[in-house]
Amino acid sequence: MRRFTDDTLLVATHNHGKLEEIAHLLEPYAIKVTGAGEMNLPEPEETETTFVGNARIKAHAAARATGLPALADDSGLAVDALGGEPGVYTADWAETGSGRDFPMAMERVWRKLEEVAAPEPRTAQFCCTFVLAWPDGHDEVFEGKMPGQIVWPMRGDQGHGFDPIFQPEGYEITFGQMDRWKKNKISHRARAFEKLVEIFER
Repeated sequence: MRRFTDDTLLVATHNHGKLEEIAHLLEPYAIKVTGAGEMNLPEPEETETTFVGNARIKAHAAARATGLPALADDSGLAVDALGGEPGVYTADWAETGSGRDFPMAMERVWRKLEEVAAPEPRTAQFCCTFVLAWPDGHDEVFEGKMPGQIVWPMRGDQGHGFDPIFQPEGYEITFGQMDRWKKNKISHRARAFEKLVEIFER
C-alpha cells in the first residue's frame, strides 16, 4: 500500500457536509484538506456500474486536473432481494423534475420488495468505497459495509437519504432514529475510513 506523504489532500466532492466530515477525521494527521467545489472543478459524469468504478472516475479526474492527490467516495444502499438495487443508482431513485424526493424513493424500495414477496428479514447493506488517487495514476481502494435490514414504515427524521428505512445489524432503531454522531461512528463510511486512515499514518 502506498503511503500518503503529501501535506494537502483534495476531496473530490461538492458536498460541504461530506468535506467537513472528512476534514474532521483527518485533523490528527495535520493534513490540509480542500474540496473540489472550492477549486471550481466540474463534476465528472459517473458512468460505471460499481461503487469503486464511480469513485475512481471522480478521484482520478480531480487528481489530473489539480496535480494533487484526490480522495473520492461512492456509496449507496444495496438490497439483497432486489439483486443489489438501487446500488450505484441510490441517489437516482430519488430524482424528480424538481429535486430529490427520498420518501418517494423509500416507498419505491418497499413496493418492489412487496412485489417480489421478499422474505423477512429483508436484508440490505449500506456500502461505501473510498478511492485515493495520485496524479501519476496510482490509486488505493478502501471499502466499508454496514449490514442491516429494510423496515417499514419509515422511522425517524435524523440522517438523510434512505436512513429512515434502514435498521443496522445489532440495533433496534433505524439510522433515521439514531444520533448523527453515533451513526457516523458505526456507518459504512466509518468502516471504510478506518481502513483508509492507515495510509496517513507516518
